[in-house]
Amino acid sequence: MSKKWMLLIGVALITSLLAFSEDLFQISKNIDIFSSVYKELVVNYVDEINSSRIIKKGIDAMLDDLDPYTEFVPESDIEEYKMKYVSTQYGGIGASVFVRDGIITISEVYEGFPAQKNDIRAGDELLEVDGVKLSRKKDEDVSAMLKGPKGTKLKILIKRNNNNTPIEKIFNREEIKQNNVSYSSVLEQEIGYIKLDRFLENSAEEVKDALHQILKSKPKGLILDLRYNGGGILTEAVKIVNLFVAKNIEIVAQKGRNIENPIVYKTTKDPIAADIPLVVLINAHSASASEIVAGSLQDLDRAVLIGQRSFGKGLVQQTFNLPYNTLVKMTVAKYYLPSGRCIQSLDYSNKTNNGSANKMADSLMTEFKTQNKRFVYDGNGIYPDIVIKEKSLNEIIQFLVSNYLIFDYTNKYRQEHNTITQPDKFRISDELYLDFINYTFLKTNQTKSEKLLNDLKNEIDKNKKSEEFKSEYETLKIKLNNFKKQELTTYKSDIKKLLETEIIARYYFEKGRLQYRLKEDIEVNEASKIILNTTSLTEILSGANNHKYIGKPKKYKGELSAKNDED
Repeated sequence: MSKKWMLLIGVALITSLLAFSEDLFQISKNIDIFSSVYKELVVNYVDEINSSRIIKKGIDAMLDDLDPYTEFVPESDIEEYKMKYVSTQYGGIGASVFVRDGIITISEVYEGFPAQKNDIRAGDELLEVDGVKLSRKKDEDVSAMLKGPKGTKLKILIKRNNNNTPIEKIFNREEIKQNNVSYSSVLEQEIGYIKLDRFLENSAEEVKDALHQILKSKPKGLILDLRYNGGGILTEAVKIVNLFVAKNIEIVAQKGRNIENPIVYKTTKDPIAADIPLVVLINAHSASASEIVAGSLQDLDRAVLIGQRSFGKGLVQQTFNLPYNTLVKMTVAKYYLPSGRCIQSLDYSNKTNNGSANKMADSLMTEFKTQNKRFVYDGNGIYPDIVIKEKSLNEIIQFLVSNYLIFDYTNKYRQEHNTITQPDKFRISDELYLDFINYTFLKTNQTKSEKLLNDLKNEIDKNKKSEEFKSEYETLKIKLNNFKKQELTTYKSDIKKLLETEIIARYYFEKGRLQYRLKEDIEVNEASKIILNTTSLTEILSGANNHKYIGKPKKYKGELSAKNDED
């Protein structure tokens, strides 16, 4: 080697060492400053300081400058963290709660657990847990009080249906295991269906078991529903893709600071359903591991994707154990799908002046190719092969939901009826719907338009001009009231479906709710059509016609409407 090259290498090494030394100095300097400020506060601040709380706030403020997925977990939150991100098991009663007008209320009861066995119902007001009054408590605090070691006794006091006499319930906590697969079945036309809600422990095994059961019926195809699935464990996603894709195929690559040495995840086993026609459903709430499954199956041209653009989370988190049984979960890498694209939509490294992350513009998306040379794009999530516009809720339905009118009426119905027919047969009569309308008008709640009118009246009253506008105000009030009645008639079909769904859930829980919804699920029906039409399915996956491009809004025309006939 020439002296010139040796000199250049020597200079490069010295430069690297100096830069590394500078980094170490800055780290040491900043830690020293932080600890010195903390020490002076503890010793000299006028009031006594809660050391744990102030350090937690300092750490949180530091991490807030990064992305929302990087977080510090203190010892007190470790178990809750594991339940949320790792395991689906915990000790509890099998019910969820929310705060309504300052009152802790049961929002949902899960089938087969202590709450349901002891006749706790949605709508019950929770007054006490083990003698502790719950007024002014937060819902997360009450949830923590309801959880505990398996087998431990729990006493709660509830109020039901405005009855002034509280009801006492005493029972033991049980292990609450929420399945990752909430429902699976063979639908009409011999098409399999699997609803996967999360990617926590054993999710791949649950999908595998459900798939084995479905394959016994020799289905014509399979629908994998990942809508509203926020993700979870990356390796579980790879295992699920492996059920449909051959051995030794790259599914996802994880690239951190050293992008030259990615961690590559490949399939490791022979698939159990390599040839079954496959459709994956996604929406704006499908994120992370859901996007790995959907995106890799799209890149490998193994499945047709139907629904709406996914969330766009292409970041990978890893947990690191810290002293005193604490940990930090931090973003360590981005993941890249088989085509080479990363679908991360927000750039947290270059935030705006107000601290929000920048979203990638559609015009800046880079083109990649699937296995069959179809064009796909990075950034802003996964685009489905067939886009179905998400149906927006009209004002009257938003009003009924946000003011708990659907919730309260279904609870009232449950109080008055001990049983109903099977989910696929239950329907609301016109007489019952009229009862719901009358019930709605007994309430004093106002729609958004009525509230605006009322605000206008108050403003006019302040200016002492109410007499001038009184007749106009009364006329508008009557018109809005009539409009509300008209809306309840115009959207009768949609409102009846919503009522039917929630009434069914009071008796048959989440499984019944899913069974009912599947009947008229637009995305499921479209998926069934694609599976049964093998020509269309082949054309999409081969890139024929307009399916050569996926995700370029100006070029893409494969869009269906989610509106029903009445709209």
